[in-house]
Amino acid sequence: MHDARGAILLSVSDGIATITLNRPEKRNAIDDATRIILIDTLEQVNADDEVRAVVLTGAGSAFCAGGDIAGMKARLEAPVGRVGINGWKRQKSTHRAIQTMNTIDKPTIAAVNGPASGLGCDLALACDFVMVGPGASFAMAYRKRGLIPDGGGLYFLPRRVGLPRAKELIYSARTVDAEEALAIGLADRAAEGDLLAAARSWASELTEGSMIAMSLAKSILNRALDLPAEQIFALGSEAQSICYATDEHRDAVRAFLERGSRK
Repeated sequence: MHDARGAILLSVSDGIATITLNRPEKRNAIDDATRIILIDTLEQVNADDEVRAVVLTGAGSAFCAGGDIAGMKARLEAPVGRVGINGWKRQKSTHRAIQTMNTIDKPTIAAVNGPASGLGCDLALACDFVMVGPGASFAMAYRKRGLIPDGGGLYFLPRRVGLPRAKELIYSARTVDAEEALAIGLADRAAEGDLLAAARSWASELTEGSMIAMSLAKSILNRALDLPAEQIFALGSEAQSICYATDEHRDAVRAFLERGSRK
């Protein structure tokens, strides 16, 4: 395990947190130590009320090459009797990182600056939105390593591109460039000009208005495709009751009525 200090960079400006995967010499591959730091960083920004949105990107020429090959080598060298339990523990940690990214109470944008492969692709898909630069690409490359997608791709990818296309991308393990990613819904926007600046600008747009309402809506939308309508309605009723009691709602209604009275 390497010294993970510096493997994840965090900066906050104007309420937008930028998290940078910072192992450019490893194409920002994620090993056990880096994964722990990423989880801690995500939990830190989620708990910070000054942070209203999160942008995730990679240092250097890649977004994230996926799991670190050195970690895979160590897994193969473990005693036979430890392979299963070691893998189970690693999977739990991986799923915690992806779930934390997916359920953070703020809008999240993956600013994909280069290849996003395997776990890197999963990590991008765990964000609310995906913005691509000209060098972005995506690959569900797991099959090339004799594996299945284990970072959420089996869940997120069909919801983005449909089941048949998700099967094709996973079975073939082929690379999708930025243009195709936009065409099939794997990505949402292409950056015009500087990728990070464009992602931060979009993040700022997403934070206008009540953050409480946004967080509650996100918590329901993340489950909207998995629950029957009556449960979504029930969750919406509970969330709306919370919104009714917020200062943001009262101030917005008061401001609207005051504008109307001046006409």
